[in-house]
Amino acid sequence: MEHDAGRQHMPPWPEIARWRKAERERLIGERLAIPADRRAGFSVDIAQRLDALIGDVAGRTVSLYWPFRGEPDLRPWAASVTGRGGVAALPVVIAKAQPLVFRAYRPGDRLEKGVWNIPVPAEGDPVIPDVVVAPLVGVDDRRFRLGYGGGFFDRTLASLPTKPLVVGVGYASQHIATIYPQPHDIPMDEVVTV
Repeated sequence: MEHDAGRQHMPPWPEIARWRKAERERLIGERLAIPADRRAGFSVDIAQRLDALIGDVAGRTVSLYWPFRGEPDLRPWAASVTGRGGVAALPVVIAKAQPLVFRAYRPGDRLEKGVWNIPVPAEGDPVIPDVVVAPLVGVDDRRFRLGYGGGFFDRTLASLPTKPLVVGVGYASQHIATIYPQPHDIPMDEVVTV
């Protein structure tokens, strides 16, 4: 597929969908190949950069995620958010092709297995995040996120009553030239990679 800086040639959707699927597999494979101790160090660096970017979290709701398939592990940072007067939240898949719901989460809360067996809060009313921290499979130069392909991220952002600060997190190796964004793709406000 072609990409030039001045004008992007947009292949037909079926070709883009095949390319995205292959690119996801490649990028996840590269992410999983990073040694666990190195990923742990990266997670600490990302947490420090999130603190610098977001600032005071007191009184704010920050949605994170439960790490999956080599994603940065920000669970200790989530605990620090609650310790500093903020509310940490986790996304919950309610139904296929529907927006996510966010539920508050504190270490020790009861969790249940969600989609892909990812732990999610077992109970609690939905909360609206002020900040959404989203893991990347890939990210392009215009801050469009390549995710797992379910469309939950973009669908959720489009449905929220107020726009949160959206921060993508991942590894420098996940930068790609373009994801060939479609009309439904929503760029992130910031990207933190190490």
